[in-house]
Amino acid sequence: MSEAAPVLTMRHIRKSFPGLVALDDVDFDLRKGEVHVLLGENGAGKSTLVKILGGAYQKDSGQITLDDRKIDIKNPRHAQQTGIACIHQEFNLIPHLSVGENILLGREPMRLGAVIDQTAIFREAEKALRDLGVEIDVRKPVHELNVAQQQIVEVAKALSMEARILIMDEPTSALTEHEIQSLFATIWKLKKKAVAIIYISHRLDELFEIGDRVTVLRDGKYVGTRDVSSISKQELITMMVDRPVGDRFPKQGADRGEEILRVEGVSIKGALKDISFSLYRGEVLGIAGLMGSGRTTLARTIFGLDKPDSGKIYVKGRLSEIRSPRAAIASGIGFLTEDRKTQGLVLGLSVMANMCLPSIEEISKLGIVSHAAEERLSGKFVRDLHIKTPALSQKVVYLSGGNQQKVVLSKWLCRQADIFIFDEPTRGIDVGAKEEIYHLMNQLTANGVAIVMISSEMPEVLGMSDRILVMHQGKISAEFYARVATQEQILRSALGE
Repeated sequence: MSEAAPVLTMRHIRKSFPGLVALDDVDFDLRKGEVHVLLGENGAGKSTLVKILGGAYQKDSGQITLDDRKIDIKNPRHAQQTGIACIHQEFNLIPHLSVGENILLGREPMRLGAVIDQTAIFREAEKALRDLGVEIDVRKPVHELNVAQQQIVEVAKALSMEARILIMDEPTSALTEHEIQSLFATIWKLKKKAVAIIYISHRLDELFEIGDRVTVLRDGKYVGTRDVSSISKQELITMMVDRPVGDRFPKQGADRGEEILRVEGVSIKGALKDISFSLYRGEVLGIAGLMGSGRTTLARTIFGLDKPDSGKIYVKGRLSEIRSPRAAIASGIGFLTEDRKTQGLVLGLSVMANMCLPSIEEISKLGIVSHAAEERLSGKFVRDLHIKTPALSQKVVYLSGGNQQKVVLSKWLCRQADIFIFDEPTRGIDVGAKEEIYHLMNQLTANGVAIVMISSEMPEVLGMSDRILVMHQGKISAEFYARVATQEQILRSALGE
């Protein structure tokens, strides 16, 4: 790519939070019509840097130049007015407004200068979605959409602003392969229009598919900037983690023990159809399938969040009436949800409080929680899982996405669950943190714990599972032993072939 003059430069940027320096003397620049990938482990400072650019945070010091003009971005609206649009990792949608109203929020077309033109809103929203190559009912409330559809609405909302600079923070984390390719096609169109794109992703393969340059951050510091065409994946990983990283999927086989969970004929009208399978101690049972295939509904049903119309669930050989999460937890089941922000954490509480929530009864006496027991229990897992937090009392909202995910995982480790349901356990997690979670899965199964792992990343399903169930339209369409299965076989089964 030609070395055009930067449209944006950020120099010596510093930002700190209570007890934590998130950015320390960081440099970054962006050229017209390029995709500049921002890379680093969770907690490296990527999201903080782009939130400063998007007006969500104010820098402590440093300089931002836009079109050779110094600028201090005061707030998100100011950023939009200067031509900067952000798609954050955390959704910024209003659940009870329609898809169309969310896409045009704050920029609603008016009739006679005083009345919002709903017809025009829906027409413009449909065009924005069409440009992405997807069809979503623009009149439907956002809270009725799944995670992937909400992500698409975020993308459409940003693109509809016709921004000169577009920030994409993990935009493909909840998208199917077809939706990802549609997004990439849109990115190529934007590049031809000289739109500059800052792209954050933990999926390194995406970087080589669409990136022009890459800047790596580590522990809040600038490491370096390289042309994508001149660097290898292994070199990037070394820049990110500054330590050797083992095999991508360090699966260790464990001896399969007794049956610990059996699902027989479970059905939910319009969602699940006659689901039956067994899970054994020491096993990782992967569940693959396309979005909407019923994977998450199955997980929610086992955990007591959704009630089956028919069927039975046996835990440790006994018929279990799991009608609520409380009953599932009492049965030794832990659930790592795909949406940690709204379903896995209480963002306003501390790291320690979040970890100990499912174990409150065990660390209480006469209704009073033992603070010493809380500290002892949570401190162990902060150390064991290498959670980056300045203190156990730190509010979990201030942690990076990867460290938040580890806190969710710690909840069930504290509770000593022996059946884990992992729904997208490494979504939005950097390569180093992924390796740590994979090794933890190995430790759990070696100790006789059983894991159900739902993942949209087919290499992950193949690399970390012992057996794989494939779902299609609410049914189990195939079962494979992971050691002999292929991606093609799984995909064909996921498509119902």
